[in-house]
Amino acid sequence: MNILVIGSGGREHCLVWKISKSPLVDKIYAAPGNAGIAGIAECIKIDASKENFQEIAELVRDKQVELTVVGPEAPLVDGIVDYFNKEGLKIFGPDRKAATIEGSKVFTKEFLQRNNIPTPGGVVLEKKDYKKARDYIEERKKFPVVIKADGLAAGKGVVIARDKSQAMEAVEDCFIKSKFGVSGDRIIIEDFLDGYELSVLSLCDGKNIVPMTPAQDYKRIFDNDRGENTGGMGSYSPVPMVDDKTYGRILDEIIFPAYSAMLEEDIKYKGVLYAGIMVSSGEPYLLEYNCRFGDPETQVILPRLKDDLLPLLLECAEGNLNREEVRWDSNRCVCVVAASEGYPRSSSKGDVIKGLESYNDSQDIIIFHAGTKVESGNIVTNGGRVFSVVSRATSFKEAREKIYSAMGKIKFIGIQYRKDIALKAERSE
Repeated sequence: MNILVIGSGGREHCLVWKISKSPLVDKIYAAPGNAGIAGIAECIKIDASKENFQEIAELVRDKQVELTVVGPEAPLVDGIVDYFNKEGLKIFGPDRKAATIEGSKVFTKEFLQRNNIPTPGGVVLEKKDYKKARDYIEERKKFPVVIKADGLAAGKGVVIARDKSQAMEAVEDCFIKSKFGVSGDRIIIEDFLDGYELSVLSLCDGKNIVPMTPAQDYKRIFDNDRGENTGGMGSYSPVPMVDDKTYGRILDEIIFPAYSAMLEEDIKYKGVLYAGIMVSSGEPYLLEYNCRFGDPETQVILPRLKDDLLPLLLECAEGNLNREEVRWDSNRCVCVVAASEGYPRSSSKGDVIKGLESYNDSQDIIIFHAGTKVESGNIVTNGGRVFSVVSRATSFKEAREKIYSAMGKIKFIGIQYRKDIALKAERSE
């Protein structure tokens, strides 16, 4: 069968890579793809903006695509699944109503509170409440505090304000400077929880939910979680600090009851439901939902998946996910993201990347492209997060040694990456 994967990041390269291993696949297309995806799929230069939904549907018919897999959140929030459903085309992902779970943090916060799902306390404020927001911060005694823009912000709409000054600045960025556009017209000021985060992605078919193996990602640009938030600078799986008892509580107190509540509220969620979990003083809380595969979590989850991914995606899209679990190998998997100079505030483009060819046939190192393109015969940078380097090994120590050896051999001007990915996991083994 022919498959179309929508998107151009490391997540989409990983999806294409995993799908390509299925014996069910004849050909894979990607829109728009990137330089790495072009090695295993035919890339077609169409972006998934709302005005291009018709063109993408025409592409699907022309290429006889039997399943479209949506990577990024924006087209899902914009309703690409609704459009495809009306056209009678099979697609993996939630419809517009279900995708609101990521499209509006306010919607999600109110949903969680309404259904007694453990989540940090918080208040919702609108742009017209700018003075009220400032007064709230001025009167608040306890810091840090978390400030979240309501809408999509490419993973950068969350600020952990360490004091009143930082909190005031974050509110001003949303309400006065419109740093996040309309996404910042409403905000949540949320209690800060100290602990550790993990990501739990689940496959959903509108009735059933099957959790996947946990992963942990790194959102800050610099080592030791310093600097600004990014779309994600690395990840690893499994998460050794999460024991069976804690994971069971996450499933029984958050994942399963929240999905049941969605069904009760007539939200028929299909696709991947990504839960951002905080474990604080042994208690699990749901921080946020995302309506798609995580990036860079996907790059450490799918390489550990022993099952054929494509039938799972089809079962979700068709509403017949009739299994209780999927199978995982025991390897440790680590992902380090290489970003361009200036990221996350800006990005350098057109810098030649050297050393990638050394890992074309490697079994130990997998490179998933993101912000890359081919220019004058060279692979060059074309965005903030440029590529993900992934390693698999029997221990985190070995996986880290492999990955950082590779990072030292792949170069471009201004390359930046964290040196502490999975270090805590290594020390916990």
